[in-house]
Amino acid sequence: MSDETPAPIFAITLPGMEQTLADEAREHGFDVADVVPGGVSLRGGWAEVWRANLELRGATRVLWRMGSFMAFHLAQLDKRARKFPWADVLRPDVPVRVEVATSRKSKIYHAGAATKRIETALVESAGMTVAANAPVTLKVRIDDNRVTISVDTSGEPLHKRGHKEAVGKAPMRETLAALFLRQCGFDGSQPVFDPMCGSGTFVIEAAEMAAGLQAGRARGFAFEQLAGFDADAVAALRTSDRRGAPEVRLTGSDRDQGVIAMARANAERAGVADLVSFETGNAGEITPPDGPPGLVIVNPPYGARIGNKKALYPVYGRLGQVLAERFSGWRVGIVTSEASLAKATGLPFLPEGPSIAHGGLRVKLWRTDPLG
Repeated sequence: MSDETPAPIFAITLPGMEQTLADEAREHGFDVADVVPGGVSLRGGWAEVWRANLELRGATRVLWRMGSFMAFHLAQLDKRARKFPWADVLRPDVPVRVEVATSRKSKIYHAGAATKRIETALVESAGMTVAANAPVTLKVRIDDNRVTISVDTSGEPLHKRGHKEAVGKAPMRETLAALFLRQCGFDGSQPVFDPMCGSGTFVIEAAEMAAGLQAGRARGFAFEQLAGFDADAVAALRTSDRRGAPEVRLTGSDRDQGVIAMARANAERAGVADLVSFETGNAGEITPPDGPPGLVIVNPPYGARIGNKKALYPVYGRLGQVLAERFSGWRVGIVTSEASLAKATGLPFLPEGPSIAHGGLRVKLWRTDPLG
């Protein structure tokens, strides 16, 4: 598990967001090897694993590929799992959990039986402890008879930044918010305004990006439980320093005073309270913040429950009208599950983005160029 070991790193993201994550990884200086459905492969060693967990805002998890072998039946899987170099990465004093996914192209198709064989090999040949609530998870994929074993180096999903306690009814995950901001062209130098900000995710994420703060600066990771963890090296990579106060205004408003209080508390915990402002206000009566035009980004209600959608058409229509009349020069990003609701705004949208899984629904980002 030396820092020089050449092994693929796989940063998982939401399907449809792979290219956006690849762009972010390149921007952070990672060597992108491949962009595939579900994520991005990165070249590098453990320093890159640690840094990917700390820095990549759009990654859901970061996996380290431990190795692979061919297995055409369970007895072969058992034999090869017992010879696998588990101790190179895993510690015998840290329990592990095994998750197996099988493909139809493999002769081993029963995930439960495969899981049992690998767990037995871990216990009997490597002296490991297997537990359902273990801090370390092994992800095993059997595809076309090839068994690929990876370790999840993240632990808790990476959208859990470590400082957001208060959430509204339909919270936008931080990872998805960061990817949508990037797809809207946000690079930290433009004002951002969210007129339905809820608990403040878009605005706080934009503030962290503008200030150059690490996404994972306030949380722990599963890699701290692995054999080659170097606490001093990770401490040197981990920073809570800001690039300095951004000169742009990052603002949010919401008609619900309770969620505005949540947003302010979340910004305080994230260490960006001085960079953002949250005010109570109705989205149908908004005016542009002082200063140059920037990005309006909003995740309005979708009316997912039957009968609720009809009442939202006037809300979207009024939002679109106010943006068109008052926000000349601003770009707009609207996240919604319903194309008809997006179109009710009357805004001149660019071609729609990919369909993304969010909160049990499929949502899309609808973007505009600067409004005339």
